[in-house]
Amino acid sequence: MSHSFRLTKLLPRFLRNDKQNSNRASESKSGPVCKVIFLDETDQLFPFKSSHKGLSLLDKVFSYLNLEEKDYFGLRYLDTSDQTHWLDPFKSLSTQLKLCNTPYTLYFGVKFYPADPCKVREEITRYQFFLQVKRDILQGRLPLTFDEATELFAYAVQSELGDYDPQRYSTGYISEFRFVPNQTEQLEERISACHRRLVGLVPTSAEFKFLDKVKWYDMYGVDLHPVLGEGNQEYFLGLTPTGIVVYKNKTKVGNYFWPRITKVTFKHKIFIIKVKDKNSEEHTYAFELGTKAACKHLWKCCVEHHAFFRLNQVADALSISGKHFRSSSRRSKSGRQSRDTQSESGRSQPDVPRAHSKRYPRRTTSDSRLSSQLSSDGLPYMQNDRSVSMVAAPEYVKGPRHRSLPELHGSPKSTRSAPWEVNTDVGLYTSGRDSPVSMYSDANKFPKKSQGQGSDTESGHRRKYFPKNKGSDNESDVSFSRRIR
Repeated sequence: MSHSFRLTKLLPRFLRNDKQNSNRASESKSGPVCKVIFLDETDQLFPFKSSHKGLSLLDKVFSYLNLEEKDYFGLRYLDTSDQTHWLDPFKSLSTQLKLCNTPYTLYFGVKFYPADPCKVREEITRYQFFLQVKRDILQGRLPLTFDEATELFAYAVQSELGDYDPQRYSTGYISEFRFVPNQTEQLEERISACHRRLVGLVPTSAEFKFLDKVKWYDMYGVDLHPVLGEGNQEYFLGLTPTGIVVYKNKTKVGNYFWPRITKVTFKHKIFIIKVKDKNSEEHTYAFELGTKAACKHLWKCCVEHHAFFRLNQVADALSISGKHFRSSSRRSKSGRQSRDTQSESGRSQPDVPRAHSKRYPRRTTSDSRLSSQLSSDGLPYMQNDRSVSMVAAPEYVKGPRHRSLPELHGSPKSTRSAPWEVNTDVGLYTSGRDSPVSMYSDANKFPKKSQGQGSDTESGHRRKYFPKNKGSDNESDVSFSRRIR
């Protein structure tokens, strides 16, 4: 037996019947692999080396998509606590993904929405924005009126199907698509009627018109984070190209512009914003999140948004005084791309590989709404004559009629922190832990709007300040220098 074993060891590997060793060698040769899910619902496996930085994986993804305008996009992943994170280009993959469940899954998406997506240089970049905004609408992050949904998705259908052909598209063909969470037969009929009037519009023009319309909506590109404020009140903090907006009961009650924000910091679960008005008087606002990890995620997103969009608004890069947040300073290298989207490119316009949307069974009844398969997250729907938005989404309401925000079940996380796919038990939209209690709630948080202030707010009372000599975590204390006037 031992003699036979010794002879076997002398044979070349390919002649041995040693599948286990062969598979092990193959595995060590190929290394770890992660799956990236894209906005068109396709996915791709990418091998990586744990010692490499996140930038190496991002470059592979951008190369796969043939994207040159890269700074708007990123990869998001879930850790074992269901907290979401953007992949940091400057940290090692092993450091970041060690907290993930296996197999490693990341989601490609828009990280920074440009104020005008129509001004990006390449059509292939606009196509990714088009896919992202469609997904935002379907998942309730961008509420629409009935008329808005009709016009937008007529362009979307024209982009995918081309001109209306009665020989190919019979009654009910729109019901094979999913555009809004509470899609009705009436909406589908209106979309079909509008689609028939778009004869001759090519996909590029249809997508351009779609984005040119949606960029004016109040909730376009708003990165929403549910938080708790005074008196255990539920708020949403929204990060935008112009600053931070605050929503309460689906109404905008605060608007803090980047040039006026002097400091953002967090202490454990408390997120703190300091804002100066035109008289250089400082106001402090605090909100609570469910966990320190969720709070740090909000703080990091805030600093990165500030660095990215402020660099796009001024010619000279802003200097950030005090203790630097590493990724914000590094974003200064990439933020210039958004400013230079109008500049000439060294390559011609690349071809845009457009994927077909997921199709569903055609409507066979005259029900006023589709079945529950439209949304697998179990969230309730709200239906009225003018709106096609979900109750679960914060909706900007211009009149006195508004509905209260839903209860927050679990630790507040970014509403964009959900997987860009449906029918999953665990994903970026998974609910979290128990709802936190409020702190620092003895005063209203929104000073009265006046000509001297740098933000629009709801209340005539000022929030008491935090002591100026109070310290903060080394990694969480970021001050912004005086802005260029």
